[in-house]
Amino acid sequence: MNQKPKLWTKNFLLVSLSNFLLFISFYTLIVTLAVYSIEKFHASQSQAGLASSIFVLGAVLVRPIAGKIIDQVGKKKLLLIGLSLYLFLMLLYFPIDNLPLLLLIRFIHGFSFAIGTTATGTIAADIIPQSRRGEGMGYFATSMNLAMAIGPFLGLLISQYFDHKMIFIVTTIFSIIAIIAALFLTVPKLEIIKNHTATKRGFHLSDYFEKTTIPIAGLMAMFGFVYSSILSFLSSYADEINLVDAASFFFVMYAVFLLFTRPFTGKLFDLKGENKVIYPSIMLFAIGLVILSQAQHAITLLIAGAIIGIGFGTFQSSAQTVAVNRAPRNRIGLATSTYFVLYDFGIGLGPFILGFVLPVTGFRSMYLTMAVISFAGIIVYYLVHGKKATALQKEQETTNNLKVEHF
Repeated sequence: MNQKPKLWTKNFLLVSLSNFLLFISFYTLIVTLAVYSIEKFHASQSQAGLASSIFVLGAVLVRPIAGKIIDQVGKKKLLLIGLSLYLFLMLLYFPIDNLPLLLLIRFIHGFSFAIGTTATGTIAADIIPQSRRGEGMGYFATSMNLAMAIGPFLGLLISQYFDHKMIFIVTTIFSIIAIIAALFLTVPKLEIIKNHTATKRGFHLSDYFEKTTIPIAGLMAMFGFVYSSILSFLSSYADEINLVDAASFFFVMYAVFLLFTRPFTGKLFDLKGENKVIYPSIMLFAIGLVILSQAQHAITLLIAGAIIGIGFGTFQSSAQTVAVNRAPRNRIGLATSTYFVLYDFGIGLGPFILGFVLPVTGFRSMYLTMAVISFAGIIVYYLVHGKKATALQKEQETTNNLKVEHF
């Protein structure tokens, strides 16, 4: 009996830890920077939204470049460069005394985040045994999912009980631990096989983006825009409706219900196809937003968190799987990069635009509008992928039936 190659190695745990700490810092800051900007610099809602989101826009610009140069620079070296720059910029938050300087540092900070997370994802793919790649990447992605829940919870909790500087202290500590973990990381040296694409001269968009990924990633940008309304403005909304304590546990509910349902939704995806998972997940996300828009009691807010966790969390991982499955095998890394570039763009653009919308609509109407956009996303998904997925599944079933009959 052949023993399965080991997955939970020292290197796998270290790269997952570095990834988790990067993402938890990102989510801790993104939910608190809007309120921080308003209280410290008297920023408008749109300026506060920009302070939160400009970080992601910086990441969007650099991520494709990081993906292109990682093999030339070296994976571990690029990771250490990204993490060191991340820590250095984290320290610059402490002396900031005006809004333009905050915006500049946030923008450059996004560069370091893109470099670091591109490196962690590539390293994880390298060190996971080929025979356990799907399982391993699933566990690695969980580090981001957990950070997505714990980061906002931590940010809201710190904001509630401590001075804003405590947020920077905690995220600085996370950055230091991430660097220490990376220093002990051993990355396998893989031989780079050159092909005809390496000889191309000049700028080619295909060197930075995978075209088969753009339709589903474009949809993910739309949902990233919607989800940014929760990341950036939940704290202010909870303050307005006097549910600050409950809001701290919103993302805990998100994480618990997402992690509880993930094994089931993953199996359903593999057995029945993506449509059986994605349509219900979009529907749940939209319903969760409707409930959020009408929340008046703590239990309602927490139920919204649970439903949004199942809906958006499941859709996010399913869409990424679709992106990877659609791409040629030799461009899976580029497909992943393309997916996150557009998702990051939606997350980054959302707070800035919604900052202009909020004074007109108010929080409840804004979240109701986000729910309407999410319901419309069902139609968009059908057009960009769902219809093709249905046709492909029917074709596969027909082929299987013919094989059985022939046998």
